[in-house]
Amino acid sequence: MTAPSSSAQIGVTGLAVMGSNIARNFARNGYTVAVHNRSIAKTDALLAEHGDDGDFVRTETIAEFAAALERPRRALIMVQAGDATDAVIEELAAVFEPGDIIIDGGNALYTDTIRREASLAERGLLFIGAGISGGEEGALLGPSIMPGGPADSYKAVGPMLEKVAAQVDGEPCCTHIGPDGSGHFVKMVHNGIEYADMQLIGEAYDLMRRALDMPANGIGAVFAAWNDTELSSYLIEITAEVLSQVDAKTGKPLVDVIVDEAGQKGTGRWTVKSALDLGIPVTGIAEAVFARALSSSSAQRDAAAGLASGQLAAAPADARAFIDDIKAALYASKVVAYAQGFDQIAAGSREYGWNVDPGALATIWRGGCIIRAQFLNRIREAYAENPELPSLLLAPYFRDAVESGIDSWRRVVATAATMGIPVPAFASSLAYYDALRAQRLPAALTQGLRDYFGAHTYRRVDAEGSFHTLWSGDRSEVTT
Repeated sequence: MTAPSSSAQIGVTGLAVMGSNIARNFARNGYTVAVHNRSIAKTDALLAEHGDDGDFVRTETIAEFAAALERPRRALIMVQAGDATDAVIEELAAVFEPGDIIIDGGNALYTDTIRREASLAERGLLFIGAGISGGEEGALLGPSIMPGGPADSYKAVGPMLEKVAAQVDGEPCCTHIGPDGSGHFVKMVHNGIEYADMQLIGEAYDLMRRALDMPANGIGAVFAAWNDTELSSYLIEITAEVLSQVDAKTGKPLVDVIVDEAGQKGTGRWTVKSALDLGIPVTGIAEAVFARALSSSSAQRDAAAGLASGQLAAAPADARAFIDDIKAALYASKVVAYAQGFDQIAAGSREYGWNVDPGALATIWRGGCIIRAQFLNRIREAYAENPELPSLLLAPYFRDAVESGIDSWRRVVATAATMGIPVPAFASSLAYYDALRAQRLPAALTQGLRDYFGAHTYRRVDAEGSFHTLWSGDRSEVTT
């Protein structure tokens, strides 16, 4: 630890686990790091336990924190999103000078980041909204970092962020995403994809548990084997570990003693709300968010426990074949989740003029982040081959992969329905795929109904312009 008068290349304020770990990460990579927390005890605990990780500057007040930073000052905020972030930004802005840089590394709502960047620009300060993924371990060992903000500010902090980020094939899992709120928008959608991925994994587990009556550790072994295939990913890897964990108190599988109510911190809901505003159907992500909400509706679930199931089908006769079907359905549905997420990012980029590079996102998500997976290399290749790809599902590799598993996918959804096992993410992903490939959708009837009750007009397949039928009159058609 260095003396308070030393100049630190970067400062971290907010020393909960994520903040402490990323401060240690900077120090381990050779940077002198000023550290600050409202509770000085947390600062002292960090330095007592990990002060030998590198050079730290202990500060007690925001004024000391600012004084410890070399110019232009660079400060990373790692506090709870919302009002707490605004409060810390204001404290820093009061003691910072024009040209200094404030970085918000929390899970901020991207519209808040747009507002903050514009407000600080009026005061001559630079602001970066950086999505950081990887959890506690990633923060310490190398996360995926998604910074958005002015290009000039990235020049001043980008090399530092790239150095502490995860590295894959010699490339940092960090790049400048684009202006103002683009980094936090991309991180939000990343989390939405994460919701879908986890829900799909949960449905695969539930099918093996309920349809095939497999024990938790047996299902864990299946996931471990899948992690050596095209499904290889961080979430598949840790699913195998969670399912093999035995509860020390009861001797039961840990998963059986965990309450089946899934929490959420808001980024999944934000993703769905944003998608609705942008008009992008992220059905797999939405079903994952709703599934978590339903899981937490314990009073309703208790009351509905006696509802009739109808006549249920027997378990599949060939368990091994059904497991193979589940694997194919999981992969196909996972592709849909990513395709929808990239569609939303493209729409957000158009809406706000961010010019986000989808191939760059696939590159920086390959390491450090929660959704890191082997097939992100395939996504990167797809966008390198065709930067204007209309949908990830149309890239040759993914088209072939999904088409080869389509029969399995249908069998899984059909079997789940006949056995009364809910698979909302599998089913909605299949429905999205079928709707996307359909040459004709029932939206024609929807438009007819809208015209009937609200004179909303419709377009014809054989003529230009908008039309309305005089439903309350002689039912002739008029041009509008």
